[in-house]
Amino acid sequence: MISGRRPFGATLLVALLLGAGCQGRPPEPAPEPVRPRWQRLALPAPAGAPGRLLVRDVTGCAGRWYVVGGVGAGAGETRPAAWASSDGSAWAAIPLTPKSYYGRRSVLYSAACTNGRLAVLGDKPGGAHGNPRASSWQQRPDGSLVEIEARFELYGGPTAVNVARLVAGPAGYLITGNRSSGAAAWLSPDAGEFEIMEGAPELATDARGTTWAFDATATAQGWLMVGGILPPAGRIDRDPLAWASPDGRAWRREPVPATGEYEELQRVVVCDGTPLAVGLRGRDFGVWRRVAGGWELAGSFGARGPAGVPLVGALTVTGDGVLAAVSDGTSYTLWAGGDGGRSWRPVTGPAPMPVGAGRDASVVALADRVVLAVDDGRESTLWAARLPSGS
Repeated sequence: MISGRRPFGATLLVALLLGAGCQGRPPEPAPEPVRPRWQRLALPAPAGAPGRLLVRDVTGCAGRWYVVGGVGAGAGETRPAAWASSDGSAWAAIPLTPKSYYGRRSVLYSAACTNGRLAVLGDKPGGAHGNPRASSWQQRPDGSLVEIEARFELYGGPTAVNVARLVAGPAGYLITGNRSSGAAAWLSPDAGEFEIMEGAPELATDARGTTWAFDATATAQGWLMVGGILPPAGRIDRDPLAWASPDGRAWRREPVPATGEYEELQRVVVCDGTPLAVGLRGRDFGVWRRVAGGWELAGSFGARGPAGVPLVGALTVTGDGVLAAVSDGTSYTLWAGGDGGRSWRPVTGPAPMPVGAGRDASVVALADRVVLAVDDGRESTLWAARLPSGS
């Protein structure tokens, strides 16, 4: 998902051409794009009043696919919605049981599943300051989703900043986010009740700098969280940072190679047994890998646009590597990474994917199939394709 919640820039291209000419070397040819054959899929209207579908995240596990989002009925009215599929082609709406005022008005924005069980995060702005009111949802044995009521301070309250991403693993579920004390995590073995790890040593802000968490993934050793740190002494650029934990409670910092440029890790997956993170690195999107000796810079791709806020919206493991959806500040683009994140090729999308309020793009791969969700601000569409081998 792209949330609590992506083409080469002309300036960079000119700089590369000029640099090559001065040294008498021809510029390296641009990599040939991967061109999947995208097929548009249909999402049935969920029960309730008609409205525009709002698709925000896609996930899958145990041979089953899930899409989450909501329905917009105009004048800011929304309600949660979710869909499931056993083949990635035919979809059915999932029954929902909201419990709270904001739960009934939430848009679901982050989903994760493990052992065939889905869990979801949603939110709806509200209150005197219009802050997002987050909620979590658990899947029942019959496949439906029920909102888990929680005390306001669990996700909100005076120290709240954001509730970012939900991930899953053998030990259960982990939410990444941030509080006024810095990076934070929420833990649950079954998504039924989450416990917050706020102000945890190593995870939280301290004399070494202000921490910020974006994403996490399950590893063979426990949990791995990624983000960045803003060092003290007047610096305004973040450095990349990662944290490891055997149980989500005790965390250990893992230094990540940094430069004088703005860098942070925004998405992380485990690809062929090796954690791989993608984030911002100066004007490019950087790629880092965790190997036996620690983290190393593996490569880079794409470039930021002239305006807007760049971000990595999604990162998923494919049969031959990874697939990323990134925003250059103007539009989302897809990139396929191989060779441990060292080589990258653009992937043609099925339709324009603009960036802006109420716009989104998310992608997930399961087996040999990729599902892409796009909201261009006017309509949400769902697409499927099989990436060519070796892409």
